[in-house]
Amino acid sequence: MTAVLLIVHLIIALTLVGVVLLQRSEGGALGMGGGGGGGNMFSGRGAANLLTRATAVLAAAFFSTSILLTVLAGQDGEEGSIFDNVEQSEGSDGSGEAGDGESALPQLPSLNAEPDEPQVPASE
Repeated sequence: MTAVLLIVHLIIALTLVGVVLLQRSEGGALGMGGGGGGGNMFSGRGAANLLTRATAVLAAAFFSTSILLTVLAGQDGEEGSIFDNVEQSEGSDGSGEAGDGESALPQLPSLNAEPDEPQVPASE
């Protein structure tokens, strides 16, 4: 269901981009030549109304599929946060120690500890 809705969403998005690009520019576009010449691909008021209505319908469909995809993604996932999973893997007290007494992190030597006596290997 989610895959089909995602494909429909992508088709709507691409169609919406195409319909918006087909519309005639109204603002002059900073003098770049798209504003008001007589050589437009669509001329007449009917084509402009059709593109405007198509844009509105596609925009509504785009928002609807976006909301549906968000709802479906929320139902498929697990409850909670990813930080909850990190805390569970560290142990019950959150100190970084595993439940069986072994440390989950390597233990670093203390700075105040006495150094061990060097051991010389015994020769036979």
